[in-house]
Amino acid sequence: MSVCITLVFGSFPLTAFAEQSYNWSYIPAKNNVPVKTETIYQELLDKTGGIFIGNTGQKHLYVTFDNGYENGYTEEVLNVLKAKKVPATFFVTGHYLETAPDLVKRMVAEGHIVGNHSWHHPSLPTVGDGKLIEELDKVKKKFTELTGVKEMNYLRAPRGEFSERSLTLSNKLGYTNVFWSMAYKDWDVNAQKGGEYAYNNIMKRIHPGAIMLIHSVSSDNAEALPRVIDEARKLGYEFKSLDDLMFERQMEQLPFPR
Repeated sequence: MSVCITLVFGSFPLTAFAEQSYNWSYIPAKNNVPVKTETIYQELLDKTGGIFIGNTGQKHLYVTFDNGYENGYTEEVLNVLKAKKVPATFFVTGHYLETAPDLVKRMVAEGHIVGNHSWHHPSLPTVGDGKLIEELDKVKKKFTELTGVKEMNYLRAPRGEFSERSLTLSNKLGYTNVFWSMAYKDWDVNAQKGGEYAYNNIMKRIHPGAIMLIHSVSSDNAEALPRVIDEARKLGYEFKSLDDLMFERQMEQLPFPR
């Protein structure tokens, strides 16, 4: 006889399977074709309002950065984004808020989105509900203290680790979980290979609707970014913000007469 254990969380009935931990991944594709993810991952995102890719019928790109700590290149990145008029989302930790407050203020002042990357960067599926709430609330409160902005609508799970419970709880707290459909190994500051390497890796992976994950600790990315933006635009891509994407999704759900 099978046994189903049910945990009651507010109005959300969660089975014991909700504790299953997953590591985000997508199924690679060639020739700049939009990627897909595992069926179970897609089902969980659909169920909890998460996203990893935009409308694959449009040549839109969404630039996102994970900012766990500052390595001296974010100012250069911001300079490029400002000069090229490209919106971005920066997911910040508590450490980043405490050590690079001026850069966070500049992100907001220049129209970028700042998202939540948790205070201590833990694996969200491994912490209890109270700790998960604390991890997210501390970031939001510190961000508001620094910038005066009360809204923080997007969450990037540290290391891309998630469970149905972490997705459900964070969504109930008002967050859209944002994963990605394009990334490469750029975070190792001791293994940087130059701007040409970064450019080639990014350009072969972009695709319509791509949510791009790149790290501003990378000197390679800082060097390659101007060329990436220019070449992507030559190929017909437009750079959009996550707010643009969410507005588009909301409009699609409205009951307009057909």
